[in-house]
Amino acid sequence: MPNQTVALLSTVDAGKAALDAARPLPPNTVASLREKLMLEWTYHSNAIEGNTLTLRETKVVLEGITVGGKSLREHFEATNHRDAILYVEDIVSKDEALSEWQIRDIHALVLKNIDAGEAGRYRHENVVIAGASTTPPDFLHLPAEMAGLIDWYGQTAPMHPVERAAELHTRFVKIHPFIDGNGRTGRLLLNFELMKAGYPPAIIRKEDRLAYYDALDKACVSSDYTDITRLVAESVQRSLDTYLDVLGLRHAPGFIRSNER
Repeated sequence: MPNQTVALLSTVDAGKAALDAARPLPPNTVASLREKLMLEWTYHSNAIEGNTLTLRETKVVLEGITVGGKSLREHFEATNHRDAILYVEDIVSKDEALSEWQIRDIHALVLKNIDAGEAGRYRHENVVIAGASTTPPDFLHLPAEMAGLIDWYGQTAPMHPVERAAELHTRFVKIHPFIDGNGRTGRLLLNFELMKAGYPPAIIRKEDRLAYYDALDKACVSSDYTDITRLVAESVQRSLDTYLDVLGLRHAPGFIRSNER
């Protein structure tokens, strides 16, 4: 692993250590930070896929208000994503191991009220991904591919949680098991793995979409996960910084940002 990535992961771990040392956190602070990150995660993940709701519009939709001029699908994409986050939080809290059933359940929530026939169902046709250098496997191979993903997940040698989350995300996206909603589902799986390890969610911003797609493409083609790991680590660090700033812990002893090294 390049020294730059090693240093970034060390910075992330220092931030997590500072945050963990401050636990238990004030309940109202935890609730407000969770709401903030859930909103930003929902907004950016949907925006990456073309949803045109603004951050503020996403907020009011999640509060139950209809936004004029926006499609019903865009409204459902916001509320569905929120519900999928709640489900991920639930399985993380129960310390459940990742399974195909959970992946299907996450996807079913992502497509709820949008495409009932495909929600939680592996695709029954072949697809190509515009702009990608790899072609997803034949739909007939999906059961074996997904079983292989769970097998890899269960047998992977110990690795940094951010690396593991980035690789899980990439492997899932490469399989592309569903007709629609793979990106959102993949980012939910990414954060399932991070949250399970005690990290805040990585929010990949819509303005980083090109770098994100390039990093994913590189990893899918060459199995070089350096770029996608770095992008995920930077996203986790931003979420950690949000916590540390609110708690006044950004400059806690032992916490050194990578640009201060």
